[in-house]
Amino acid sequence: MINLVQITILITILIYSTTSTPITVHELLKNKGLPQGLLPKEVKSYEFNDKNGLLNVYLDGPCLTKFDNRVKFDSVVRANLTFGELLGVEGLTQEELFIWLPVKEISVNDPNSGLILFDIGMAQKQLSLSLFEDPPTCKPNQGNINYSGRKDKGFTAER
Repeated sequence: MINLVQITILITILIYSTTSTPITVHELLKNKGLPQGLLPKEVKSYEFNDKNGLLNVYLDGPCLTKFDNRVKFDSVVRANLTFGELLGVEGLTQEELFIWLPVKEISVNDPNSGLILFDIGMAQKQLSLSLFEDPPTCKPNQGNINYSGRKDKGFTAER
């Protein structure tokens, strides 16, 4: 005769044996038609809602890396992830001509073209997909970069 403890153990074993291993955010991007190198190696965790596409990516803190120009990741990056697109991106800025501009959308319309499109508000920029094959190393941000391109390191901002 099976008792309650044995039933509980059996149910627990069945639940854990049928639970699949969670994938990394880089694998998620690849499964959704985007290159895995869009996000840095230093991603601590992420949340993805498959129903509405909301993606939240968590890093230990803001950091800098380089694709074709320097890019800054905030400690939280948010976007709506659909196949081949990150829409409504928040927490990612790219340096263009000494000015930091927010990245609004990232898309791969045709993977065979070898191109990825970055929408930085005032312009769209096409880059080679080969820049994003591997997740980049992201270095902690030294000082806060404001959108004018100057670093604030504790001094009162000039007027």
